Parts: sequence; structure tokens; C-alpha cells
Amino acid sequence: MSLVARYVVTAFGADRPGMVAAVTGVLMERGGNLEDSAMTILGGHFAMMLIVEVGDELTATDLERALAAPAAQLGLTVAVRPTADAGRDEPVEGSGWSVSVHGADHPGIVHRVAKLLADRGANIVDLSTRMVVAGDGSPPAYVLRLSVVVPRTTDAESLGAELVALADELQVEVRLRPDDADIL
Repeated sequence: MSLVARYVVTAFGADRPGMVAAVTGVLMERGGNLEDSAMTILGGHFAMMLIVEVGDELTATDLERALAAPAAQLGLTVAVRPTADAGRDEPVEGSGWSVSVHGADHPGIVHRVAKLLADRGANIVDLSTRMVVAGDGSPPAYVLRLSVVVPRTTDAESLGAELVALADELQVEVRLRPDDADIL
């Protein structure tokens, strides 16, 4: 059995078709396996973050060089780092929860929710925000969705009550529910 290396690959640039195919094609050609990924378009810019496993003969520098030509053609900025540079690989012990927040947009919503969660030891594992326009002339709504791991030492019911109190302060609505992570 050959040894493996794991890398974090990040790429971003102005959105256009073919970016995912180009990056994953290089990885496939080099025997890479995508273990985890997140990709999104924000304000017309595409961003991806991948955890890839390859044979240990392929260094991060080799992989970055292999991605350079397709990245240049697509206007992507690419970086490859060993996963050891990315911090902790093992999951935080606890249970998965979803937090959703929505209401009128104003500064501080993400920070205040993230700070409360951090203060209670919860780890944010995914976060997204969107402006939602109803189309009926009403002002757009701000929607924040988080997936968090709440440590076993934190009472989820108490955390939910604290989130509701914060939502009242922020004049938004909040919902905390168990995360059904097995369903994509």
C-alpha cells in the first residue's frame, strides 16, 4: 500500500464555466481523491476549498505547479498547503445543530451570533448568508445559516434560549434545531 499525502487546495476568481472541471481534472490526472469540498459564488466571484488525498510522492509545490496553467487560463488564484497547516483535522466532540437567522439586514448580525456560539464552545463548521428579495416590494431579508457542533458540556436548550434573547436584541428571528447531517 502506498503512502498518501493530504492537501488543502483553495482557488478563487471571477466566476465562469469550467473552473470546477479544470481543477478536479488536474487532481484526477494525478490520482487525487476529493475528500471534502466547499464551493460557492459570492458577488460574481467563485471560491473553492478542497481537501484532496494524493500519493505521497506529490508535494504541495508539485500540485500547485500542475494547477498553474489551467488556473491562469481561467483567471484563478490557487494555493495548495499540507493539511497540517490547516489546523485540527479531528472533529470536535459534540452534537450537530443548525442555526438559522433571518430579518432586516444591518451590521453585526454574523459577529454577534458567532461570538455567542464561540463563547459557549460551539464550533461553526459551515456558514452562509444571503439577501432574499420577496419580489412584492418589501425590503430584502437577510438570511444567515450555520451548521455548528455544540459540545456535550453545553446545554442546547439553554443555548437556544440565549440565541432567542440575542435575536430579540438584533430584531431578527432565530431557529436552533438538531442538524440532520446525514442528509445532503
